Amino acid sequence: MQVKDIVDILKCQVLIEGDMEQEVKTACGSDMMSDVLAFVKDQSVLLTGLMNPQVVRTAEMMDMHCIIFVRGKPVNQQVLDLAEMKDMTVLSTPYRMFTACGLLFEGGLRGGCEIQ
Repeated sequence: MQVKDIVDILKCQVLIEGDMEQEVKTACGSDMMSDVLAFVKDQSVLLTGLMNPQVVRTAEMMDMHCIIFVRGKPVNQQVLDLAEMKDMTVLSTPYRMFTACGLLFEGGLRGGCEIQ
């Protein structure tokens, strides 16, 4: 899946356009950045409702390429400026996190920790 596919699946508004051809293999949905740091491995996309610069810093530390803000909440300019400086794609979806994650799963994206 590519970032541009996510835009279509989640009816996203593109807030910062990065590499829309970027290949995405896994995703993580969380509002707790400590969980993202502790449990996430090899993720490409972060779905969150948390609206602060720590989200961008966490995504950068985890080498994520795209942040999707859920629930259509307005994203503050400080967050957008930091994401643009870090060359990250930032999207906003009107869906709640549970629905957004489910739609991405249905579209073929996985979480990266499937039980074998």
